[in-house]
Amino acid sequence: MSEHGTPGTARPHATDAGTAHRRAVVIVASTRAAAGQAEDTTGPALVGWLRDRGFAVPQPVVVADGEPVRDALLAALIGHPRVVVTTGGTGLSPTDHTPELTEPLLERRLPGVVHALAARGASSTPTAVLSRGVAGTVGRTFVVNLPGSVGGVRDGIAVLDPILEHLCGQLEGRHEH
Repeated sequence: MSEHGTPGTARPHATDAGTAHRRAVVIVASTRAAAGQAEDTTGPALVGWLRDRGFAVPQPVVVADGEPVRDALLAALIGHPRVVVTTGGTGLSPTDHTPELTEPLLERRLPGVVHALAARGASSTPTAVLSRGVAGTVGRTFVVNLPGSVGGVRDGIAVLDPILEHLCGQLEGRHEH
């Protein structure tokens, strides 16, 4: 476990030659957190995990559910980060639209990642299969939607941690196997 309570080993902050240039953005879709009515804990957990992996990551961008998510995604993608992770807005409540706002931006989908996320979540929480998150790429940026729960983010990190380096390497044109 890293110092952030996430799987994986702690890594130096952006000092490894392979990750020194890598940036990431975390977007939290939560109307209550954006209004200051609830504290978000998923965003800081994701930021800590990505920093442990050597990414330069600003504090999470917290926006209300709905159209502000698309605006935050577009703003993040302008900077060409290697990774954009969203948390929240993937369920079935009337305001949950993160997947619908993300999918039109994707150039290539990664259904295997989505299936792995659902399988990991369902192994401990049967309702995890109700999450509708998507994953894919926009140019050389990997984009993934995670649920807005602490457990959903923990499961997401467990799935992404062992594949993130290889995925980023492929996006960067490296083809080691």
